[in-house]
Amino acid sequence: MKKTNVIIIAFAALSLTGCKSLYGNYERPDVKTSGIVRDPVDDKAALAGSSDFGNLPWRSVFTDPQLQTLIEKALENNPDLLNAALNIDIAEQQLRASKLAFLPSVVFAPNGSISHFGTHTSSTQAYTLPITASWDVDLFGKLRSQKKAAQMALIQSRDYKVAVQTNLICNVANLYYTLLMLDRQKQIVDDMSGLTKNTWDMMKLQMEFGRARSTSVQSAEAAYYSVQTQGADIKRQIRETENTLSLLLGEPAQSIARGSLENQTLPTNFSGGIGVQLLSNRADVHANEMALAQCFYNIQEARSRFYPALNISPTGAWTNSNGLVNPGKLLLSVVGSLTQPIFMRGQLKAGLRVAEDRYKQAYNTWQNSILKAGAEVSNALVAYNSADEKNKLQQQQIDVLKQNVDHTQMLYAQSSSSYLEVITAQQSLLNAEISQVQEQFTKLQAIVNLYNALGGGSK
Repeated sequence: MKKTNVIIIAFAALSLTGCKSLYGNYERPDVKTSGIVRDPVDDKAALAGSSDFGNLPWRSVFTDPQLQTLIEKALENNPDLLNAALNIDIAEQQLRASKLAFLPSVVFAPNGSISHFGTHTSSTQAYTLPITASWDVDLFGKLRSQKKAAQMALIQSRDYKVAVQTNLICNVANLYYTLLMLDRQKQIVDDMSGLTKNTWDMMKLQMEFGRARSTSVQSAEAAYYSVQTQGADIKRQIRETENTLSLLLGEPAQSIARGSLENQTLPTNFSGGIGVQLLSNRADVHANEMALAQCFYNIQEARSRFYPALNISPTGAWTNSNGLVNPGKLLLSVVGSLTQPIFMRGQLKAGLRVAEDRYKQAYNTWQNSILKAGAEVSNALVAYNSADEKNKLQQQQIDVLKQNVDHTQMLYAQSSSSYLEVITAQQSLLNAEISQVQEQFTKLQAIVNLYNALGGGSK
């Protein structure tokens, strides 16, 4: 077929569709962002400010050298992060394949034969060296939409890797601070174990002199064993936490080298910000938006299937026409085909409806991820403020309880106090010190969670 005839077919396809254009680019739809972050103090106010805290590199936030070493190990060896990197490579190859779909496919399939009939005839040698090409002309944006969808999938896979990295860094930090908290609680329990042992010994001595009853000694002994039990439980928690952290590092369960809770410093000058601008660092939120964009281009592809498909197939071959022509000659031909779906309208409409519904689902998921991110920021801020306030009050309580322990022990030695008052004072002090350490950890954890909620850890 001549070139002019192929052009005529293309114009005929355009006339059948009224020259309707299906090309379009994704634009961010409206999304609810007003007041997504509550002020941690004033329930009626919405937090305002910048998200600079979320933009800090993770090494500037987590300055403990041993913690930095653990995070670096996790970034190198964590299986989930390694798989996320492989997903990026897969998406890149899929995008490359979608770009190659715009180019013609070329096939070279040479063939030859030798025929011989009887003893008195010569053999016939036939050969053909064909090259066939097939080109799908993207009249209505089907291939373009597939390429755009693949581009969005690639961006989404990159966002997913960043989200995995952010969660990994913050999970390692939280587990590290958990170990430091447990170490401090173990130290407090050990100190209290020594104190209760001294109380037990003192009561045994006083019983020998007839100044204490056997019940007093038994109560003191029971208090000592109770503290020992708490210590054993903390040892178990330490071992389990080390095992969990080792798993994040991609290593066998092992002991974790670490510092102390008292030497930890984290940034405290931060604010939440509002709207999509606050959440611009959230890789998971951006990934959900890219999923929405992918669904947008899938709708365009579904619409393009209603319109004709144009295929141009040029063929060239060097052949001797089954031995009739010697030497062979070059034959050229071009075939253009126009395919218009006629009896598939119901199926195509169903496919379009599915694509539109998936777009709506992706929008709802994106909207919900923004609200969820705002809630996470709000929770982290209120947790930090609450822990900071409680820590100050608990320190005052501990100061009073330490005096109470000293005074009850002194009074008991002077027979002016009962054994029950001594044991109760010691137990109250232990519980208060344990609770204070817990709140110190909660404060650190709130900062880590806020950093995570603001999308930190990508740098």
